[in-house]
Amino acid sequence: MGDIFRLIIEKVSVLAIPFLLFFIPVLAFFKKVKIYEEFVEGAKEGFQVAVVIIPYLVAILVAIGMFRASGAMDIFAKMVSPITDLIGFPPDALPAAIMRPLSGSGTLGIVTELMKAHGPDSFIGRFASTIYGSTETTFYVLAVYFGAVNIKKTRHAVPSGLMADFVGIMAALFICRVMFG
Repeated sequence: MGDIFRLIIEKVSVLAIPFLLFFIPVLAFFKKVKIYEEFVEGAKEGFQVAVVIIPYLVAILVAIGMFRASGAMDIFAKMVSPITDLIGFPPDALPAAIMRPLSGSGTLGIVTELMKAHGPDSFIGRFASTIYGSTETTFYVLAVYFGAVNIKKTRHAVPSGLMADFVGIMAALFICRVMFG
């Protein structure tokens, strides 16, 4: 079962990006979409959004820096480590999982430290990388983009985003255990 699953994942991984790079332009051609003009228009809008979100970006990055510098992340990681030990979650990867909903760059720094300490081909290195690719910077996205359009009440966005992050982390753990464990 594990070998079949591993083979399927390997084949899908190799084919996914070339398929999308071929499929999207072909679909646009048949729908008569002017790809270059749409790309330029999107880039123009992206620049305007970037100008609007800079104050929110600075605020969230300062808050994340304070969270890490205060030692709160390490304290939280130690508090939940008995639970993570039960499911086989490597304690070294816990800071990456905690930081990911807050900051992509902060998580990248943690993942880089894990790679230097354990190696990129280690289980922890692969697991941390999979967490990075399987989850989203939930609070960053909510702060920046909801702030940019003046949404004050996030309603179900926070619980939904955190649930998606949790599912992504658990899926990363399962897939890494099957593929590399």
